[in-house]
Amino acid sequence: MLKALSQSFDIYLACFVDDPFDWQYADKLDNYCQQKLLIKQNKTVSKIKGLQAFISGEAISVPYYYSRRMAKWTNDIIAAHKIKQVFVYSSSMAQYVAGENYSELNRIIDFVDVDSDKWNQYSEGKTGLARWVYKREWRKLQSLENKIAEEFQHSLFVSPQEANLFKQQVSESVRLKVSGMLNGVDTAFFDPQNPDIQSAEENIDVVFTGAMDYWANIDAVIWFSEKVWPLVKASYPKASFFVVGGNPSSQIKALDGQLGIKVTGRVQDVRPYIKSAKVVVAPLQIARGLQNKVLEAMSMAKPVVATSMAIEGIEARNEEIKICDNAQDFSQQVIDYLNHSTCADNSRTWILENLQWQSSLSRLPSLFKDDELDVN
Repeated sequence: MLKALSQSFDIYLACFVDDPFDWQYADKLDNYCQQKLLIKQNKTVSKIKGLQAFISGEAISVPYYYSRRMAKWTNDIIAAHKIKQVFVYSSSMAQYVAGENYSELNRIIDFVDVDSDKWNQYSEGKTGLARWVYKREWRKLQSLENKIAEEFQHSLFVSPQEANLFKQQVSESVRLKVSGMLNGVDTAFFDPQNPDIQSAEENIDVVFTGAMDYWANIDAVIWFSEKVWPLVKASYPKASFFVVGGNPSSQIKALDGQLGIKVTGRVQDVRPYIKSAKVVVAPLQIARGLQNKVLEAMSMAKPVVATSMAIEGIEARNEEIKICDNAQDFSQQVIDYLNHSTCADNSRTWILENLQWQSSLSRLPSLFKDDELDVN
C-alpha cells in the first residue's frame, strides 16, 4: 500500500514499531517516504495508558496508541508542507487528524476490518469482569468507528463483505462513503517456484502461520491442538504440526514438544514452512476480514483446511479448500490431505486472477484529489 501511494504522492509517514524485529526494515522506508517518524512502542507502558480509557470513557485502543510526540510531529508536518491529503490506517490512528481542526483535509481511512465486532466475538467466550470489559470495548470502539466514518471523506475495508457488515451500523449518508477494497498477495514472493525459497530443514505435515501473541491465533491453535490434532495423530502417529509465528504466548510455548507439535517462534522467512507442509490449517474461531495466512497458502498452491470464519470473504471454492467447523470433520479433511498429497494449482490460479496487489490497489490513488501531491 505504501509502495502504491508513493508512486503518485510524496509520503510523510508516522507509525509505531511494536516488534524489535521490524526495525531492520526502517531504512527501506526511505525509498518511499520524504520523511518518517517511527516510535518504539512499549507494550507494558501502552497497556497502562490504555487503562485511562476507563476514566475518559474512550475505547481502550485510543490512549493505548496515543503519543504526544506523534501528535506534534503530525501537526508540524501538516503545517510545514501544507498537507491536504491524509491516509489513516486503522481506527486507533484516526485520533491524530480527527476533529474540526482537520476538517479541511481530505481524510481517507482504511479500517481493514470491523474491529469492534471482534471484541463482541471475544466477549462471548468470557465471563464476569472480562466479559464486561470486552463488551465495553465493543460498544466504545463501534461508536468510535461510526464517528470516524461520518467525519472522514471515505472509509475502506478489506473486502466488500466487510464493508457491507460495517454499513449495517451506520447511517445511509455514511454508507455512501464506505467501500471494500480487496486485500492482495505478492504472488511473485509467495510463489512455490520462486528460487529464493529455501527448503525447510524438518519434515512438516501440517502448518499454521500467524502472529502468536494475537488472541484469535492463540485461540485457534489451542482449539486445533486440543480438539483436532489428537484425532489426526490417532491415524498418523508420526505426523508433525508446526506453529510458525513471532512472540508465541506462554500457552502456545507450552505446546512445543507435545504430540509432534513444534512451536518455532519468529522465523526470517515463512515461505519454506508453507512450501514444505502437506496442508495448511486456519482453524480460527474468531475472525474478521480476509485472512492473509489463507491467501498466502493459496498463492503457494497449498491445500487449506479452514473454518468458515477463516475463509469469510474469500470466494474461491475448489477441492483444495475445505471448510470445516467441528473437530471431527476438520481432522478428517487434514487426514485426507495427508493420505493424498495435493498441489493446489487451482487456488493459486484464483489468487493470480483475483487478488494480486497491483490490481487490488489500482483504485487507491483515485480517492485523493488530483491537484495535490502530498499524502500524510
